[in-house]
Amino acid sequence: MYRGFRLIALAAALSAASVTVKAQDAAWRQSITQYIESQINNGPLKGAVVGVCAMEIADQADKIVSYNASTRMLPASNMKLVTTGAALRAFGPEYRFTTGIGYSGSIGSDGTLDGDVYIIGGGDPTIGAADTTAYKADALFWKWKTLLSGAGIKRINGNIIGDGSAWEGGLEHPGWEYADTWTYYGTGSSALSFYENTIDLQVSAGAEPGAPVNMLQAYPETPWLQIENQAVTGPAGTGNSLYMKTSAGSKNAVLTGTYAIDRRPKKEQASNKYGALTCAHEFWKNLKATGWEVTGTYMEKTPDQVGCDGFVTIGGTQSPTLAEICRKTNFDSDNFYAESIFRAMGEAATGIAVYDSCLVAINEVLEDIVPGASNGIIQKDGSGLSRANSVTPEWMASYLARMSGNKAFLESLPRPGEGTLSALKNLSPWKFRIKSGSMGGTLCYSGYVLDEDGNPRISFAIFTGNAAARASAVRPALEGLIQLIGKN
Repeated sequence: MYRGFRLIALAAALSAASVTVKAQDAAWRQSITQYIESQINNGPLKGAVVGVCAMEIADQADKIVSYNASTRMLPASNMKLVTTGAALRAFGPEYRFTTGIGYSGSIGSDGTLDGDVYIIGGGDPTIGAADTTAYKADALFWKWKTLLSGAGIKRINGNIIGDGSAWEGGLEHPGWEYADTWTYYGTGSSALSFYENTIDLQVSAGAEPGAPVNMLQAYPETPWLQIENQAVTGPAGTGNSLYMKTSAGSKNAVLTGTYAIDRRPKKEQASNKYGALTCAHEFWKNLKATGWEVTGTYMEKTPDQVGCDGFVTIGGTQSPTLAEICRKTNFDSDNFYAESIFRAMGEAATGIAVYDSCLVAINEVLEDIVPGASNGIIQKDGSGLSRANSVTPEWMASYLARMSGNKAFLESLPRPGEGTLSALKNLSPWKFRIKSGSMGGTLCYSGYVLDEDGNPRISFAIFTGNAAARASAVRPALEGLIQLIGKN
């Protein structure tokens, strides 16, 4: 009898504890919604469009918060989550891009190649890149020279040809804003690239307002490109509005805009439309600098060129793994890497790397990840630079929940304090994996709340648009929201 009373008492205690936990859970969820509304009514998000969705990964039907969650919004660089996740799903984390080395003509008994050497692009975005993910250019060139030596080639009586013809179509997405395509963050991807298809310019103010800006091309060299300097020194406090206007098919560029007299000298980066030619030029320079005799020059093969076919491939080199490239893409929000991954998916699935083919490829993968949810996303590019992209917070949170078991994908997302999350100083780095996204008036954060073992427990997406306040004011408000979502 006494034992029966103990069991009844235990059951009652457990029931009371359950009621308490549920009440606390309800209060926590309500506090999240109240916080969002306070930021919209009286905070930096006043007048902005806000969409939030967070869900328990173990029970995706259990929405912790759903605020405008079915409204499609601009994801900015949160689109990179879609691109990198789909690519890891399609290719696998150990996938590597291959760059081929070949030659045309014949090799004499003395090791002289009477013909041309080809660098055959396979979409590797890391060639010559400055980040720690990429192999150093000199090390890569050494491997290419080793392949030539292995084929019996000691000197080259011909040209070095960069072949980027494997990817058809224009470099950039046709819907990108034109001014973006002049910048380092809007440079287009190509089958053979170099230094992420950018050019470094060293700039400084002139002696007085109205004087020409001092400009020197630093790296890489592009002898074929004629840069007209129309930029002028601006009055103190007017900032930096420099652009180097370039266009595919033209070997002329114009540096325009102003650079304030009170600004320090700096490195400015611009778009390079000639990735394959730049790669050929850099390898040609390296060959000559290391004692190789090359009688010809450097060239670029384009799909409509004649006289550049019939070469023999003698080997190739491989990029870092896709997992490493995706990590760099998401940590630093690298648009060039994202677009290269996106176009590689189109090439692999259809044999054509134009953007329409890329969409066919990625939509097929996404349908496998989030079946029947295609109405929750409109994707136009790989990086999120297009203003025509749109995603619902609910779709993004659901997508992340379904990708939570992919270790390479999870580890590609930075923790607070890393990469583009360096400004999030109040979040525990061991509790979150998050991707940021921003462009004029838009700031987004999507990612995971982790459990004590580092496994994703909650997926969330926070999108804001048309905010009048500066990002520096919006960011702390969203950081507070993320803190609340991860509190329970």
